[in-house]
Amino acid sequence: MGSVNVESLIRQNIKNLAPYSSARSEFRGNAEIFLDANENSYGSPLEVNYSRYPDPLQWKLKQEISKIKGLPPQNIFIGNGSDEVIDIAFRIFCEPSKDNIIICPPTYGMYKVCANINDVGVKEVLLTCDFQLDIEGILSVIDNRTKLLFLCSPNNPTGNNLRRDDIEYLIKNFKGIVVIDEAYINFSSQKPFLQELTKYENLIIMHTLSKAWGLAGLRLGLGFASELIIDYFNKVKPPYNINGSSQLLGLQALEKINEVNNNIKTIVSQRNFLEQELKQFDFIKKIYPSDANFILLKVSDAGKLYQHLLMNRIIVRNRSSEPLCENCIRVTIGTQSENEKLLNSLKNYE
Repeated sequence: MGSVNVESLIRQNIKNLAPYSSARSEFRGNAEIFLDANENSYGSPLEVNYSRYPDPLQWKLKQEISKIKGLPPQNIFIGNGSDEVIDIAFRIFCEPSKDNIIICPPTYGMYKVCANINDVGVKEVLLTCDFQLDIEGILSVIDNRTKLLFLCSPNNPTGNNLRRDDIEYLIKNFKGIVVIDEAYINFSSQKPFLQELTKYENLIIMHTLSKAWGLAGLRLGLGFASELIIDYFNKVKPPYNINGSSQLLGLQALEKINEVNNNIKTIVSQRNFLEQELKQFDFIKKIYPSDANFILLKVSDAGKLYQHLLMNRIIVRNRSSEPLCENCIRVTIGTQSENEKLLNSLKNYE
């Protein structure tokens, strides 16, 4: 096990927090009549009756996720998108106006946004020129108020995996919480860090059902951690953070894992197809290797290319404002017909 005392990292007011408790969550057993929560006992006008509050801890959904991920339900937190997982981590571990975190740009922007919302300092240590971790740089900026280190692998917007040995080294040598964002892990050949949870107490791993599972509209983000950390997540979260329709539809989707796996294979195949086809364009200066469902491209003029594609009713992401990403655009892997339309639009670019 890791040598980090996780309990000592948790804010005192969170330790003392008395969470909201409903009669439904306190009740254990079978009941026929529910008159505890001021719901509408006459039902809803929808075919599915949503008049009752949903399971506050989403146990059915967690049990199905547990079968797929190979972790007990007690080690799973389900958030209203991964952004809620990020935000609650700040609230548990970071004292506003006192503590700080480390991020490694270019990376997912919500780490910094959540830090700013929670009035937490941000230390930025740029990735190296090949988009890998600057280990010495990270270790040099850590102080006794550094509580969280965010690592995104495969990284957004660069698309590459961070070196596994580097991540493990930081987990072992950082006395705070390491948050590994693996939103795109299903498109990668690198295995997830889930099994490392038994080795390291100071680890939070984030997955999502938005990408490989195609459920972005349901907002189902997943956090995996020790039971101690998950207990605090459940203590801090709103009582009914995952609505009933998201729970129901999430359960239905998890039954179709074969379809999801086939879609992942198709996306990876289309990614490889695009990587080859994009080589024909002189204005594309570099195609960065990707382990995600998108490709980062360095082009001669990102602003001009972005506007050209927009005129052709194709939206991509201009990432030029990110460090190390000057004149870079990020292109999500579309369907085969969408990718062909993209290529045809690029052939008309001057």
